[in-house]
Amino acid sequence: MSAAHPSTPWPVAPKKPSSKQFHGLTRTDDYEWLREKENPEVIAYIEAENAYTKEQTDHLSDLRTQIFEEIKARTLETDLSVPTRSRGYWYYGRSFEGKQYGASCRVKVADPDDWTPPTPADVTHDQPALPGEEVLLDLDALAEGHDFFSLGGSSVSPSTTLLAYATDVTGDERYTVRVKDLTTGELLTDELTNVHGGATWDRDSANLYYTTADESWRADKIWRHRLGTTQDEDELVFHETDDRFWVGVGRTRSDRFMFIGTAAKITAEYRFLDLDDPDAGWQVFAAREEGVEYSVEHATIAGEDVFLVTHNASGPDFEIATAPTAPTPRTEWQPLLPHTPGVRLEDVDAFASHLVVHQRSEGLTQLRILELGPEGGTAGVADDYLVKFDDELYTIGSGSNPSFETPVVRLGYTTMRTPASVYDYDVRSRELTLLKQAPVLGGYDRDDYEEHRLWATAEDGVRVPISIVAKKGLHETGPIPVLLYAYGSYEASMDPYFSIARLSLLDRGIGFAIAHIRGGGEMGRAWYDDGKMLKKQNTFSDYIACARHLAESGWSTPSKIIAEGGSAGGLLMGAVANQAPDAVGAIVAAVPFVDALTTMLDATLPLTVTEYDEWGNPEADKETYDYMSSYDPYTNVTAQHYPPILAETSINDTRVLYVEPAKWVAKLRATAENPGDVLLKTEMAAGHGGVSGRYKAWEDRAFSLAWMIDQVTSA
Repeated sequence: MSAAHPSTPWPVAPKKPSSKQFHGLTRTDDYEWLREKENPEVIAYIEAENAYTKEQTDHLSDLRTQIFEEIKARTLETDLSVPTRSRGYWYYGRSFEGKQYGASCRVKVADPDDWTPPTPADVTHDQPALPGEEVLLDLDALAEGHDFFSLGGSSVSPSTTLLAYATDVTGDERYTVRVKDLTTGELLTDELTNVHGGATWDRDSANLYYTTADESWRADKIWRHRLGTTQDEDELVFHETDDRFWVGVGRTRSDRFMFIGTAAKITAEYRFLDLDDPDAGWQVFAAREEGVEYSVEHATIAGEDVFLVTHNASGPDFEIATAPTAPTPRTEWQPLLPHTPGVRLEDVDAFASHLVVHQRSEGLTQLRILELGPEGGTAGVADDYLVKFDDELYTIGSGSNPSFETPVVRLGYTTMRTPASVYDYDVRSRELTLLKQAPVLGGYDRDDYEEHRLWATAEDGVRVPISIVAKKGLHETGPIPVLLYAYGSYEASMDPYFSIARLSLLDRGIGFAIAHIRGGGEMGRAWYDDGKMLKKQNTFSDYIACARHLAESGWSTPSKIIAEGGSAGGLLMGAVANQAPDAVGAIVAAVPFVDALTTMLDATLPLTVTEYDEWGNPEADKETYDYMSSYDPYTNVTAQHYPPILAETSINDTRVLYVEPAKWVAKLRATAENPGDVLLKTEMAAGHGGVSGRYKAWEDRAFSLAWMIDQVTSA
């Protein structure tokens, strides 16, 4: 049976061994049967686990309510985002007290020469926040009647009279696109189903381009839909047949070109359509070369149209080059910002008067401005400098800047104790203006907290950065509990950020830290390369080193360290649980990729083939099979005492299937010395991102935080 075993208070999943042969080895799996999502016995087991989790956490009900109320009390529930200007309108989002999702709105630009966003005299629930407000989408109305709701891409047509928007009401990330006539408020008859994300308008507002996915949920096709026709009449524009590659489509900020980008983990290729000469058709800019990554942006420099190419052909930290707006082999790309070791160039945005470069150095993000002139200096660039802030730790990035003609750069800035802040940087005057800092109600003062950069030393001598925030002076009186978060895959950088929910930890004397481990991109491309494929163990060793450093430096003690990671960071959590259960006192693994070897051995599963460049192909390569077997969390569950574990997943997750944590927990129950300390919480109406709606999200986070607090205060 799949409910609680007569002799135990926790659920016990029956073993139903199945075996497969790989590289002459037999791999037996007792719980693969849990993959049968439509099997009533599987659902019964998951529901039994949910019931056990509820029983084991019922004593935290009051604490969960208290944390939820703290988050709610600190949040300005009726609010308005800083408006963004595009095509004669200011666009913004609104939230309302008591409502889950809010609305997207716009007002007309009053003065074409004034780039200062309008601000409301008052924000109330009943009256428009800005004079002349037009509600584009009432998200709460769209969500009505659904347990889950997610707005995918939404895009106003260049004509400004039509809105294409995508919705998902199950969590499986298969979106439906509808088109709204903004002059009448009516929906057009057009309906596009099973869309991967949103849709992109052509320049004439007559066609929509969109992406669909194959059976493995790999974005593989680009379609063109003419308004007023049915989806089965749509034109297939491009089909990517290499299973390692996925595709996307977009229009340049300048409106001159459309691009189709196709990319694997380490290789890219772009096609472009010149909207001034559409009869020329789609053309390949530069043919794919294995290991060469590049992206393309359109710019006008010194009166000449060029493509800006951000690429790694000249070095691992990338350079930015220029090329003609025509098919151009990489041997003819001309460096604009040459490769500089230690300065990772991530992206470039082009505007009429300037370029904005996104880069990182020494573990911190940077925003770089290249001013353009009629003639300019080197390669048409009149000046080149960074937008600077003074904090020790920070994250900076450009915000929404849809207008090619804008003379200002909208940027976002935050630290671990500084709420998210929106600035406009005027390139003409070089003035930085704070437009809004996310309000934190209840008398929040950033000076009540301290944030630092610490450095741990990994097994191989590499120094690993840690960002940490805590109540000021608290750790000086002795070790404190610390939540140590990490990810460590896909070159994704977990940069310092502020969180209102986190204050419920900090104000209870619990610190929060981010381990910037290898596999992420915080320290450049080499940092990523040293934490993937046959070097993946560095990711786990780095995290363990960070946890031990917090203890050895006096910040905390192992029993007071809570480990948390999600998705690929959940794989990290599973590996840490196996390899160093004594390094932390509790583990939270969200939508965890803990059965990685099984997934990577099955090319029919969602996203497996596209992941080969991240993890390797264990089905084809025995060395990769053996290496993944050495760290795979599910494979390496052993009869030892594990830290208390809370595994969280969603039944409709299409990225990390619910079966991975379900199998992991089932094996821990049968193998660990303390099986009752493992909890599995499955959302029955959600996807990879968890529950939808801000109040539901707060409740979900309050559940996790209450469990964490209980672990380190009752230990």
